[in-house]
Amino acid sequence: MLSLPARCLLRPPRRPLPAPFRWGSSGPGRRWLLSTPIFYVNGPPHIGHLYSALLADALHRHRGLLGPGPGRLATGTDEHGLKIQQAAAAAGTSPSELCAHVSGLFRDLFSRAAVSFTDFIRTTEPRHHRAVQCFWAALQGRGLLYKDFYEGWYCTPDECFLTQGQITERPDAQGRPCKVSLESGHQVHWTKEENYMFKLSEFQEPLRKWLQGNRHVISPEPFYQVVLRWLEEDLPDLSVSRERSRLQWGIPVPGDSTQTIYVWVDALVNYLTVAGYPDAHHAWWPAAHHVVGKDILKFHAIYWPALLMAVGLDPPEQIYVHSHWTVHGQKMSKSLGNVVDPVACFKQYTVDGFRYFLLRQGVPERDCDYYEEKVIKLVNSELADALGGLLNRCTAPSINPSGIYPHFSESCFRKSSDHMDVEASGRALAEDYELVASVDRLPLQVTDYFEHFQIYKALESVVACVRQTNGFFQRHTPWKLCRDNPAEKCWLNTVLHVTLECLRIYGILLQPVIPATADKLLSRLGIKLEERAFTDLTFLPRYHGKPCPFEGRRLGPDTGALFPRLETPRRRQLEIKGLRP
Repeated sequence: MLSLPARCLLRPPRRPLPAPFRWGSSGPGRRWLLSTPIFYVNGPPHIGHLYSALLADALHRHRGLLGPGPGRLATGTDEHGLKIQQAAAAAGTSPSELCAHVSGLFRDLFSRAAVSFTDFIRTTEPRHHRAVQCFWAALQGRGLLYKDFYEGWYCTPDECFLTQGQITERPDAQGRPCKVSLESGHQVHWTKEENYMFKLSEFQEPLRKWLQGNRHVISPEPFYQVVLRWLEEDLPDLSVSRERSRLQWGIPVPGDSTQTIYVWVDALVNYLTVAGYPDAHHAWWPAAHHVVGKDILKFHAIYWPALLMAVGLDPPEQIYVHSHWTVHGQKMSKSLGNVVDPVACFKQYTVDGFRYFLLRQGVPERDCDYYEEKVIKLVNSELADALGGLLNRCTAPSINPSGIYPHFSESCFRKSSDHMDVEASGRALAEDYELVASVDRLPLQVTDYFEHFQIYKALESVVACVRQTNGFFQRHTPWKLCRDNPAEKCWLNTVLHVTLECLRIYGILLQPVIPATADKLLSRLGIKLEERAFTDLTFLPRYHGKPCPFEGRRLGPDTGALFPRLETPRRRQLEIKGLRP
């Protein structure tokens, strides 16, 4: 590795249930540098930007609960390039003022959304300029840059040159034929200029070997296959500068006042900047994990690893790729007027409600659709009713008048074994043992899904267990049990204890996705802040013959509904008109 100089199933179990879940703490902690893309400031943020940030935030929070080592989460804004220069001119302002304003919108959005970033980088910062110029010097010092005339189709909105096979002809708004990018649909123009070129072609085989030797480096799998197919075609050398006479808003090429460093080279180096490049990055690199949208996959999976190899650095450890959000089946666009404002969604659905919707419904492998009724139905069903309703029922004064975490009775809920008929051994039924087995397995399932970038599946598995717990509670009708009868009271306490234990596990596991709601849930159960890590996920210890630290503990104060039910657009309209029933 080059050290650059500072200058630059449905049946009763017939065998014992597994041992309670515990996270190991052996082995040295590994560093983890997680990043979102840095977002281009030619427009305000929309839900696609927020989705990238929430995926990264959930992964970051989940890993923090695992506690194996230090972790960081970086996000920020990409502020150079021709688009910014043109947008500022059109708005009658300077590029620096435009960047400061829009970057502030992104930072404010992510703060409101409870994105737990540890670094918010702007590419206009001095530390980044220094990193980019040192990176350029390293490329130049290795003989991997040369100057040549470049001629081809250039797409300003995408900030890249395209080959003939990447463009097509379509009519413009006036019906005149024009050339556009096949991928983005943006118009392209024929451009000829003298640029610096990066010898990308020399890295085709190293890139192929890197990917073939790291099957899971790009996730999900379909995107890994896409990159392999790209590498079956010839990789042309990459234009990595622009004439400064045309593009002044960018970092100048060191030693050449006629050229500006290509905005994508500039932007990609941000991941090194936040790691401390060029002086202190070795502590964090290559423990880098990038979350990116599928539209910028080629930049992150081909150009960026090649550039890193070129300066003697390892590629990132992991590239997580996600698809896009549509609105009522249509791509979001300013011209259609269907760009969804995340801040408005927070006001309508709450922050946690919208976080939950995006992470529960977002499937990285395919585009996902947003519409209002879909959010309301999902959030009401799973957060307000299934989870919130269960908490309200098992903590109600009529059910639990003492307001404590009740005791578990082994005689009522005996541990199953190969030689015991579980249904005859106590008051627990076969379905109850299935619930215990499901919740025992849940933490490992959730972590496995997170590690495979399938957060939506992790939430599916939690919701399935929440519904199973509701079934358990309903099945045993604790509100009908008589507290004056010792045997009935013993079983009532056991039913409540099992239900509260299930809720405690769900609260801990949901912290990366709905942090405020999870905090409210755990606080209602009387679970202290220091008892909410994954090392505290031992479920139902009394069932396994171990002491339970929560038994007899007073529950936290009742602060009302765990999650407010959202109203449908039709119901709101009736209320406004005074017609609501």
